[in-house]
Amino acid sequence: MTKQAFIRALERDVPLILDGGLATQLEAQGCDIANALWSASLLQSNPGAIVEAMRAYLDAGAECIATASYQASREGFANVGLSEDEADALMLLSVDLAERARREYLADNPGIEFTPLVAASIGPYGAMLHDGSEYQGNYGVSEATLRNFHESRLKLFDASNADVLAVETIPSQLEARVLVELLADCNSPAWVSFSCKDESHLVDGTPVAEVAALFRDHPTVVAVGVNCTPPQFVPELIRRIKVTVPEKVVAAYPNSGETYSVVDNAWFGTVTPGDCAGAARAWVDAGARIVGGCCRMGPEHIRAIRLCLSE
Repeated sequence: MTKQAFIRALERDVPLILDGGLATQLEAQGCDIANALWSASLLQSNPGAIVEAMRAYLDAGAECIATASYQASREGFANVGLSEDEADALMLLSVDLAERARREYLADNPGIEFTPLVAASIGPYGAMLHDGSEYQGNYGVSEATLRNFHESRLKLFDASNADVLAVETIPSQLEARVLVELLADCNSPAWVSFSCKDESHLVDGTPVAEVAALFRDHPTVVAVGVNCTPPQFVPELIRRIKVTVPEKVVAAYPNSGETYSVVDNAWFGTVTPGDCAGAARAWVDAGARIVGGCCRMGPEHIRAIRLCLSE
């Protein structure tokens, strides 16, 4: 694949179907990821499980799979005693594992017309803290701290074989401003998606139109959107983003709508795959060209979305 594969995929007359929550499928496979590194912990202990989870999404119809690196960083791996070189090697392994899943899928499906893409998942600073702060954006750190955190990861994944940089769940205007500058120095295409608390605001209270506008003329960010956001808010968020950055593709891959409790480390409420499939049609009708799922959206949800959008 080349760095233009993602751009070409967006030129088709159909939406690009993303995967769902990697952690969701890993837990369904029986993996214990209840630790500060979350899915990234399996890069050391059980890389085969990551490939299996990615295959589940590809088999369900996903056209783009995210690497197991959302919660991976030099700082996070340092907390478990790994050096910067060891951390970088594991982050690059996350791309290798996605490529392996893709190769296996293509070998088993020789007549497929579209070659799935690999997105390097790049989570916010709060994901490394593992304290739920990515759902508020109230880190209490300086702009310089955020820049130092993101810069090395972006450079690493920009030089990798990933087809696109997926900068996800960004909760605050401050972090978005830092990423505007750093992504401009990258060669890879990228998308940036925000975590929102209602139909018009990021979780830190910033209007979504205000942060989307930061990327209006950005040279490498080709798509702007929302993820890890309750699905009922998504159609209006899409419309606001589309009006603000009409030249950019809009991405929407919300969570299932269930409620997560940081205290209990548990989810409450249920949403069926059919509910999510019907919602995905509304996202596309509102203007989204990249659709998929986030937390609690498994392969069955992605399969339902794919079928609904194929009708």
